[in-house]
Amino acid sequence: MSSIPVADLLVEIGTEELPPSALAGLSEAFCDMLLKQLDEARLGHGEARAFASPRRLAVMIEAVATAQPDEQVTRRGPAVKAAFDAQGAATKAALGFAQSCGVEVEALEREEAPKGAWLCYRQQVTGELAAALLPGSIEQALAALPIPKRMRWGDRSVEFVRPVHWVCVLLGETLVPGQVLGLAIDRLTQGHRFHHPEAINLAAPGDYLAALRAARVEPDSKTRRHSIRKQVEALAAEAGGEAMIDDSVLDEVTALCEWPVALLGRFEADFLEVPPEVLIETMQANQKYFPVLDGEGRLLPCFITVSNIESREPEQVRAGNERVIRPRFADAKFFWEQDLKTPLAERVAALQGIVFQHQLGTLLEKTERVAALAAWIAGEIGADVDATRRGARLAKADLVTLMVGEFGSLQGVMGRYYAQRAGEPTAIAEAIEQHYWPKHAGDRLPQTDLARAIAIADRIDTLVGIFAIGQRPTGVKDPYGLRRAAIAVLRLLIETPLALDLRALLERAAAGYPASINAASGIDEVLQYSIDRLKRYYADADSERLADQDVIAAVLALGLTQPVDIDRRIHAVQGFRRRPEAAALAAANKRTRNLLRKASPEELGEQRIDPTRLRDEAERALVTAIDAMMERVPALLAQQDYDSALSELAGLRQGLDEFFEQVMVMAEEPELRANRLAILQRLETLFLGVADISLLQAS
Repeated sequence: MSSIPVADLLVEIGTEELPPSALAGLSEAFCDMLLKQLDEARLGHGEARAFASPRRLAVMIEAVATAQPDEQVTRRGPAVKAAFDAQGAATKAALGFAQSCGVEVEALEREEAPKGAWLCYRQQVTGELAAALLPGSIEQALAALPIPKRMRWGDRSVEFVRPVHWVCVLLGETLVPGQVLGLAIDRLTQGHRFHHPEAINLAAPGDYLAALRAARVEPDSKTRRHSIRKQVEALAAEAGGEAMIDDSVLDEVTALCEWPVALLGRFEADFLEVPPEVLIETMQANQKYFPVLDGEGRLLPCFITVSNIESREPEQVRAGNERVIRPRFADAKFFWEQDLKTPLAERVAALQGIVFQHQLGTLLEKTERVAALAAWIAGEIGADVDATRRGARLAKADLVTLMVGEFGSLQGVMGRYYAQRAGEPTAIAEAIEQHYWPKHAGDRLPQTDLARAIAIADRIDTLVGIFAIGQRPTGVKDPYGLRRAAIAVLRLLIETPLALDLRALLERAAAGYPASINAASGIDEVLQYSIDRLKRYYADADSERLADQDVIAAVLALGLTQPVDIDRRIHAVQGFRRRPEAAALAAANKRTRNLLRKASPEELGEQRIDPTRLRDEAERALVTAIDAMMERVPALLAQQDYDSALSELAGLRQGLDEFFEQVMVMAEEPELRANRLAILQRLETLFLGVADISLLQAS
């Protein structure tokens, strides 16, 4: 059979400007979904490449089969027993099956199977042409895109993320006939909206990139992103500085431009009196500009903007951007000057006007609870109690300033500045900013014990309060960020590290709530919720803290509540399972657990081993080894030296193997059975000093 011809495939969906934050995801998903559709349609293909710009989603796929391969289709009919009567005549079942296949009964074949013989019909089916299949495949790929909210336009019933204006589908030099999203497929694409408003006729997919670039459109997002970065860096160097390029801003600018042209703009140096974070936030968040820093990291009075047009009058474009940024900076300067008129400490009372949660009271009430809890934590970890209490009282005061009212993302940052201007100690000012750390996964942690105490207290208070009023997060909703709060507390306790007990923290926080809230009733639930987050914490951790789920389960089975202690045990067990003795000891512990579970309470009795009842050499040797361990291991456990404790316990492997091979634990004599169970109880107690090793899976 001759091979099926192949041709390159181009699919382009031309739209109105797509959401910049979603462009990269839509582009990748469209490519993936289209490949999936080709696979399901049995159309072979080569490598694929996705393209995207503000006005288009496109995919180019190499060597797409121009038709499906032919295939033999087998239809199974009734069993032979049911297909023919005793005289061998065809029954209604056979006749009906033959009729549905469009043949006579004589044309049917028999298929032998383990459970009997069946009538079947085999037919050679010619594969469909790709051109006939592609419009439907494209429609299904578009329907599968992750678009939360689709829109309609005009009088059409079709829906997409933005109105669609053209669809181009070429298979080699052949125009694929049909419709997609209600539009007739064409071989036309569009260039830049202003530089090249005329349609572009494509002869083949291979012409796509060159044709668009000639029409001032760079369809490759990676190429466009690289071009923007290079232009921005070059302009910053010309200005005597270095561009501050935030990846999220760069991604958004890339998604906003089809033909990016960077320009350097300037602003009055007087604005540099305002904290640089404010100016940077304005430039990045509001204007999508790139700030410029000098060699020491200080903000220079200039910025870089990226235009989506190669203007004949770049000075006009530059001046327009400078006009836009000036009033924003002027507002920021006004907020700064007005906020400085009232010291931060005098703003605390105004928190009474902000509701934290309608059942849990105002932000001032939360502040008082957090201050008390943070002061207690400070005492536990050796921080300055009075300074911690004051820092906690000031921590949320910047929320009532004009600047934070305008730039919410600068909460804490502005509090640090206002505290410094009010003469607060440096440690307190820094803690006001740092108590919000970590803000997201992998973010930095507070750098001082004062800041750590406030950070922990703030999150613990929220966890206890929200659980107390029955608003535990669900799989979808977590409006108070409790997952993030719990992970942050765990990170602070483990990575700092701080030897604080989580239950004690929760109990202290619950005591700060009024009796009407009954916060103590939710402590167990909050504790379990927080401990459960450890599974995700270790799964997402870097290589140093990565741990297997069975290792985590082995430690959490002990019901421990001090995260730093849990962490030490987990990493000791993680190391232990790499030892050659680990698998055998895990199996022995599992066997021990099963035997103890089957024993009656009377048989277990006291854990005292009677030396006079040791009959076999194997059990005497094991008891001797256990006694030696009882002298060394408890001291190691008291020092939380779990690596050394497990190293000692690994020495029990041979003795345990011989014990289980040579000794019948559940002996018929009650005294012997009880004594041997006591040996296993002693053994289990030793191992449970670190973890439940029986839960380790074979590695």
